[in-house]
Amino acid sequence: MLYGLGSIVPRFLNFLLFPLHTRIFAPEEYGVFTYLMSFVALLNVVFTFGMETAFFRFANRPGADPTRIFNVAQTWVMIISTGLSLVFIAFAAGISSMLGSTGHADFIVWLSAILWIDNIVAIPFARLRLQQKPLQFALYKISNVIILSGLNLYFLLVAFDAEVGIGYVFLANLIANAFYLLFFLKTLVRWRPAFDSAFLKPMLTYGYPIMLTGIAGMMNEFFSRILLQHWLPANFYSGRSAEFAVGVFGSAYRFAVFMSLAVQAFRMAAEPFFFSQAGNKNSPQLFAKVNHYFIITGCFILLLVGINLDVLKLLLLKNADYWVSLPVVPILLLGYLLLGVYYNLSVWFKLTDRPQVGTVITVGAAVATIVLNYFIIPVAGYEGSSWITVAVYGSMAVVCYVLGQKYYPIPYRAASGLLYILVTYVLVVTVNTITFSSQVMATTFHLLTLAGFVALIFLIEKKHWQQGVD
Repeated sequence: MLYGLGSIVPRFLNFLLFPLHTRIFAPEEYGVFTYLMSFVALLNVVFTFGMETAFFRFANRPGADPTRIFNVAQTWVMIISTGLSLVFIAFAAGISSMLGSTGHADFIVWLSAILWIDNIVAIPFARLRLQQKPLQFALYKISNVIILSGLNLYFLLVAFDAEVGIGYVFLANLIANAFYLLFFLKTLVRWRPAFDSAFLKPMLTYGYPIMLTGIAGMMNEFFSRILLQHWLPANFYSGRSAEFAVGVFGSAYRFAVFMSLAVQAFRMAAEPFFFSQAGNKNSPQLFAKVNHYFIITGCFILLLVGINLDVLKLLLLKNADYWVSLPVVPILLLGYLLLGVYYNLSVWFKLTDRPQVGTVITVGAAVATIVLNYFIIPVAGYEGSSWITVAVYGSMAVVCYVLGQKYYPIPYRAASGLLYILVTYVLVVTVNTITFSSQVMATTFHLLTLAGFVALIFLIEKKHWQQGVD
């Protein structure tokens, strides 16, 4: 729960800035922010080079020296991050023009610095998880976003200058991230560059497929927003620009963050947990339980958010220009749920030292994402792109499941899990077709639906407990 708080609370507090951003910035300007941050998410994976997972794997081996392995991992990440950041800063003007932000080389400089800081503290954060220091982990993460929130409020409500515009959001991120350097000052001062070939070569061999997997994964998640700007036909949305479409699509993804938060928090705690339980003879049964109850939790979030968008938009999205994209939110929630299932199923190739399998799956998915978007965006816009997300993540989960049962059999309750997901999504669609004369009646009906759903799940799962299935 503490690792979850360290992941969920910062991202949720950051999400609460979303109403402020969408109130001040039009969808076109918010589209620029969405577009650039999609590239940042992609580059973050390159900067770490898979060293976080490699650090976990090698530091957990019997007789390993975690300090030595930390120094090796940190050295490589420092080299990659510093080198790439300097290149981006040197060519900031050209990059800003290439990305459609001519005259805003400062955006590229700030984002490069953000990337550098994010990644030189990535391995120190991983070591906190290895050392089982969730309180410290959560404190640093939450402190960062509190500072970030304060800076956003100051820049956008007190010191706002229209010439800087959306740049204030980038600048606030940079200043807030700089505090990470203070938090980890002792760790960074004690770090000693290490080029131990006995560890560096096998760690790179283990890490680079994970990096490729991460790149492909980020392409699956963020490329739709990048591709939308380039492949959406002119005037596809009558009287609206491609930047507008990217902006409102990005706002729909913001509502899907409720599922994304759950998946991310789960990953933060689950990865070291899976590695630590690998030697347990009952681990397959344990992993199956984890996946099953993850699906149930995800279905509850899908239903909770999916049928309450009528209230959430009034609370969080005051600018009605953004409301046009809300119908795709349940689709995106479903996609993130399937991605979370894939992360669960992927435990087998991490524990059997076959990371290349994950690379093949996610690279294939990334290629499919690009190809499908090429054909679907011109005819179905961002709604088609949303369904591509579901299809791709679902396919990844299916392929991973089939291969995993061959090499590392785990007794997943696949049929019941799939049924839960399908029934929940159908319920969301059905409930959203029912209209009421007042918001009070609608909300009451939605809450009763949620209560009935929880009660039904409890009765079903209670039956399994009594039968001794779990």
